[in-house]
Amino acid sequence: MEHLKQKNKQLKSEKNMLLKTDLQKDTIQTEDYEQMMFVQWFRRTYSDVRIFSIPMGGHRHIAVATKMKATGAAKGVPDLFIPAWLCWIEMKREKGGSVSPEQRDWHAYLTGLGHHVIVGCGQEDAKEKMRNLGFVPRN
Repeated sequence: MEHLKQKNKQLKSEKNMLLKTDLQKDTIQTEDYEQMMFVQWFRRTYSDVRIFSIPMGGHRHIAVATKMKATGAAKGVPDLFIPAWLCWIEMKREKGGSVSPEQRDWHAYLTGLGHHVIVGCGQEDAKEKMRNLGFVPRN
């Protein structure tokens, strides 16, 4: 029963996050919100290119976290990956987000392999950095 209460609380929290609008100019959106908006834009803009998330953050039951670690989860891996472009995206809030030492380590490793790594401080910054790499929306 406690599990259902926790799940309901989580769903309400997610619903509240989705209800935030761009009309709230003084509000800094969450990293999750920025990522959701970026992914929606990306899928509309590049409908034939796949993007997926690497679900690492958030709070999990200890058993789930242990299983994730045992099955290969690694701290610091970027949030999103675009396989066709070898492009990883680390999403941050528009203001106030920072890159951890583990994330910096992953970014250096991936760029050393010839992959692109973008740290987007909000969805608009991530879009601009994609454009700067030459990933321009099709007309």
